[in-house]
Amino acid sequence: MQIVFLVIIGAAAGFIATRMMKVEANIIVTIAIGILGALIGGLILRLLLAVMGAAAGFIGAIIGAMVLIWLYRTYIARR
Repeated sequence: MQIVFLVIIGAAAGFIATRMMKVEANIIVTIAIGILGALIGGLILRLLLAVMGAAAGFIGAIIGAMVLIWLYRTYIARR
């Protein structure tokens, strides 16, 4: 079932990509472009999420600390 889903998504992605890049290709090449593009894009996305996941956690920690400081200054330090 996953292979069928990959072919359908690959065909759609290949069709859109070939139209956006103005490439004339037959249906087999379009599907192959879409499937390979999905694999490459998936690997790149996973890499970016792995790298950005740590950075996002760090940024989230900074924002959380800033909110805590704001709450402290607003509600506790004024007393």
